[in-house]
Amino acid sequence: MSLYDVTIIGGGPAGLTAGIYAARAALKTLLLEMGMPGGLAASTEFIENYPGFAKGVGGPELMMQMDAQARRFGTEMQSATAESIEAGEDYFTINTDEGVITTKTVILATGAQPQKLNVPGEEEFHGRGVSYCATCDGAFFKDKEVAVVGGGDSAIEEALYLTKFASKVHIIHRRGELRATKILQRRAMDNQKIILHWNSVVEKVSGEATVNEITVKDVHSEETRPLAVNGIFVYVGTRPVSDLVAELIELDEQGYIIADENMHTSRQGIFAAGDIRQKILRQVVTAVADGALAAVSAEKYIENHKKS
Repeated sequence: MSLYDVTIIGGGPAGLTAGIYAARAALKTLLLEMGMPGGLAASTEFIENYPGFAKGVGGPELMMQMDAQARRFGTEMQSATAESIEAGEDYFTINTDEGVITTKTVILATGAQPQKLNVPGEEEFHGRGVSYCATCDGAFFKDKEVAVVGGGDSAIEEALYLTKFASKVHIIHRRGELRATKILQRRAMDNQKIILHWNSVVEKVSGEATVNEITVKDVHSEETRPLAVNGIFVYVGTRPVSDLVAELIELDEQGYIIADENMHTSRQGIFAAGDIRQKILRQVVTAVADGALAAVSAEKYIENHKKS
């Protein structure tokens, strides 16, 4: 059985950067990713605040470049789902749906997933009008009306993207002002295809074969009204993908991994990077920084472990 120096779980920008740094340091490195590499960043049409790209860069393009770079330095890639991690005296055992992996260190870069509304009809119409990825599904709604739920950067960015296809984009936001950055707010306010519904929440998703209506409630008056739309895109936050290590390392109340500035978790030899980690800003640029630090910290841990 092969023993890896570093095993990275998750192939988003944090995991790929960790792979670049670990493999480049001549560590035997494995990256586990259960889907296509790139994570949520790969489903983002355009990233305009990543340093070095004056005119912005496509999310898929950037992630493909990171993936190619990690492979070039020797990071091994395996399509597998980690099911459990066991801590031994000298190494960790990772049980996956493709077999067992032994490794000296683990870097957790499993990221976060979109939070659901948990309203009637959401699960029933998932994939039939309910979506969490405008880049993936926006083209299916050409000349149709859609709703976007949320008021942060992701919600407004995706609402603006949807105006390329939809005839109208209704933004449903539970507050009286958006949380998105000012430049995005201005773009949304200036776009004639966008209609803002303030102090409102979605109570129900309805339809027949596909979505044709949502029920919107005013949070102050509690009055409800129907809104005819053919699709609903949900951006109300994310939840950490941390169930794998819930019993192994310390998490905060929301389930995010608690790690220090060098990505050390509460268990020696396990590091965390990217959106899975407790922090104030979850962006590609912070995920990349986390990944680099996690790999360097793993390298130092291995060197110190040799000496002891």
